[in-house]
Amino acid sequence: MSSMTALLTQAVDLRLLRPLDVQFAQLLADDSQPARLLAAACLSAEVGEGHVCLPLSQLNQNQLFKGRHPELAQAIWQTAGEPEAWQTVFANWSALSSREQAAPIVLSEHRLYLHRFWHNEGQVANFFLEQSAPQQFQAEKVREVLDALFGTQPDDWQKIAAAVALTQKTAVISGGPGTGKTTTVAKLLAALIRLSEGALRIQLAAPTGKAAARLTESLGKALQALPVSETERLRFPAEATTLHRLLGAQPETQRLRYHAGNLLHLDVLVVDEASMVDLGMMANLIAALPPQARVIFLGDRDQLASVEAGAVLGDICRCAESGYSPARAAQLSALTGCDVVGNDDNSAPAVRDAICLLRKSYRFDANSGIGKLAAAVNAGDPQAVEAAFMAGFTDIARQPLNDGEAYQTMLADIAEGYCPFLRLVSQHAEPDEIIAAFGRYQLLCALREGPFGVQGLNQRIEQKLMQLQLIRRPQGGSRWYQGRPVMVTRNDSALGLFNGDIGITLLDEEGLLKVFFPLPDGSIKAVQPSRLPAHDTAWAMTVHKSQGSEFEHTALVLPAQFLPVLTRELIYTAITRARKQLTLYSDEGVFRRAVQLRTQRRSGLLDRLGGEK
Repeated sequence: MSSMTALLTQAVDLRLLRPLDVQFAQLLADDSQPARLLAAACLSAEVGEGHVCLPLSQLNQNQLFKGRHPELAQAIWQTAGEPEAWQTVFANWSALSSREQAAPIVLSEHRLYLHRFWHNEGQVANFFLEQSAPQQFQAEKVREVLDALFGTQPDDWQKIAAAVALTQKTAVISGGPGTGKTTTVAKLLAALIRLSEGALRIQLAAPTGKAAARLTESLGKALQALPVSETERLRFPAEATTLHRLLGAQPETQRLRYHAGNLLHLDVLVVDEASMVDLGMMANLIAALPPQARVIFLGDRDQLASVEAGAVLGDICRCAESGYSPARAAQLSALTGCDVVGNDDNSAPAVRDAICLLRKSYRFDANSGIGKLAAAVNAGDPQAVEAAFMAGFTDIARQPLNDGEAYQTMLADIAEGYCPFLRLVSQHAEPDEIIAAFGRYQLLCALREGPFGVQGLNQRIEQKLMQLQLIRRPQGGSRWYQGRPVMVTRNDSALGLFNGDIGITLLDEEGLLKVFFPLPDGSIKAVQPSRLPAHDTAWAMTVHKSQGSEFEHTALVLPAQFLPVLTRELIYTAITRARKQLTLYSDEGVFRRAVQLRTQRRSGLLDRLGGEK
């Protein structure tokens, strides 16, 4: 019989495990402990896929490698001794934490964790449980301010969301596209300013530079429509920042300027696009909050979870599925004049009373194909998806992608989509005008590699644009040319550029190529290409990287063969990046399977919050 190390190495060769997974396991066990080797490798692999923990129920032959290569899975399972009682396997294992000593792995509530993730999850759970305690407020004054800002509509979930946040130190507001999250927050901040006795230090933040810029822009527009005095208007924050900037991320290190020993200087923090905040970042943010801070988390719980481990917003919002407690419902009804119905479920988590799920979309009406399609995908209903495409909506279109000719047609479509932007580049328009034009059309991909992924499509799009003479071929092997869009992939706080920031390569006033980046405050920064941190060409970007962005016309391309990365959340996120037009390039069967596959991020957060049944 082969050793466990040899079998796990075979799994690496088949790309079922990463080399890192096996190396991690070998640090903690050896071939004389095959079951421990297997458990450690599987835990590392789960974390690599975005899970926070590995439930012991997943450690069985049928779940190993998700059913792929069953012969290898069987050999590995037999070599491990076909363990049934994992508690016995882990007994007296020095790699496992105990009450007396911390170690790399933690076994908690039948789940295996890496110690750091177990600690972070506990921090987040404790924070939200502590923030669920009732707050003191003047009900009559709150009602007066809410009525002045929101009016007196009987079914206004934006008003209810504001009431939730005004009466909790920490609140979570989740809603799909067009549900008015930014409008709600603008009015909520106005209410906080009116109710405060002194000056409030208010900060706005988002996970990426693009999301921060969008928050700055949309909140500024919402503020213009508010019935607030000039004095109140001046107390609003001028711009949003990234979470990395907020916490003072140090270049090339994991160190942060603000942490438990050096707290942030703020009274109110609004975090937009909270679905993108991973468990580690959430724990870092919580640790740096001062005791008096109010926090409002905004996001869409149905979007893709963070690239790193965890689905914090999604887990927390599941606590709201049972509705408000009867006492909280009565309180919110009194504060808003709306009919809020409670649910007398004593086993429901207390955190539910700090959450509001916005229900009405103001962007998409009955004549919107994008809205209909997003709702159908979110419900995982292939029939409703098909009905949306067959209903004759003019804002959604799909093109088959089943042969080379269809692929070339797609490339021609993409070139046409970028034509208005490239025309402005050739006319030497102002950088802000060119940057705005680039944001009107964007190609999104599910994959990074291959002909249907970001890398392959970026190369083919460049070739197509050169053939059409829309861009000029670079000289001397350089990759730089006028109009080249780039996305930063690594934070550089010294330059003020962060992961996800998008810039456009243009000639400056001296005729030199620079990359022009829009900043959250509306200004533009020009950077020499040689000074840029790690970056990619951005004719195509992944759906993950597009989060926090919106485009007038979004095009989505899926691979010809179905892959597990194609999920309902990925499709929904891509669709909801589109404001006015969506074009889908995909095999119909691949798209249908993706709509039916739901992302699962394993964690113990819901259980720790008291919401696991």
